[in-house]
Amino acid sequence: MTRGIEFHLVISSEHCERSTSLPRWCEKRELEVDEPVGCPEVIGRWTGGVCGGSWGGFVMSWDVVFLLFAAGLSAGFLDAVAGGGGLISLPALLWAGLPPQMALGTNKMQSTWGTLMAVRRYAMAGLVSWTQVRLTVLMTFVFACLGTGTVTQVSNEVLKKIVPWMLLGIAVYGLLSPSLGKATAKARLSLAVFACLAGGVLGFYDGFFGPGTGAFWAMACVSLLGLELTRATAFTKVVNLTSNVASLLIFVATDRVHYPFAAAMIAGQLIGGRLGAGMAIKHGAPFIRVIFITVVFAMVIKLLWDQFGGA
Repeated sequence: MTRGIEFHLVISSEHCERSTSLPRWCEKRELEVDEPVGCPEVIGRWTGGVCGGSWGGFVMSWDVVFLLFAAGLSAGFLDAVAGGGGLISLPALLWAGLPPQMALGTNKMQSTWGTLMAVRRYAMAGLVSWTQVRLTVLMTFVFACLGTGTVTQVSNEVLKKIVPWMLLGIAVYGLLSPSLGKATAKARLSLAVFACLAGGVLGFYDGFFGPGTGAFWAMACVSLLGLELTRATAFTKVVNLTSNVASLLIFVATDRVHYPFAAAMIAGQLIGGRLGAGMAIKHGAPFIRVIFITVVFAMVIKLLWDQFGGA
């Protein structure tokens, strides 16, 4: 890690568990600590610092900036094709030293920009029908706000147990259905019914819990609207962007975004989102299907590991 000047930090908080670890984005040179450094109250209170980057009093070493940039690029590429970028970006933020709630808010901030770039690419390629998606966007926004507000009041432990098995079902179904999404099919629901049903359920889910939202949206678009997989992916990116923005507003209002970390990842996200969408547009449904199934299986493994790995 790049070395720099000494810094002093005095922390006083009664709300965090004691810890002797420091965030990886700073180097300990001289420290006065009454309580730990890994909590939201403390993240913004470093008063001097080390290293290679700073913004508004925050300091980061260049190796951490590079890691976050690379994580943002990889996550942006993955999100633009099949979703699941959080498998990369969220662990990177936690590794860098952010506490969980701050990491979640920062992750929403950086992923929003990558998704915006992907939506722009899909729209320029003519794969987004704004007439088709507008009501779903409205419903998704409203229910994503409700979901994000609810998660602060109600436990999501039940979903943590159920969702991995639902995703496993989607992955197996996709694996056993090679023709899934290869061509446009007859819609099973009208746009209005789909908007209310999918926008309400999946919008709330994304705000309340989140993992696998892109997979659920893609499957809903293919099976209920009859969209070809490339157009279903474009539709998914638009509604993902909507729920990301809705959730992000809550995180910003509650001061749970670490802007310097987000900036490093956004730079990567913009590149990754553009590249991923370009690859999906160029190679179409077969390429998306392979990435989609791989990502969903990876999510299942990760969520099940979270449940049983530490048992």
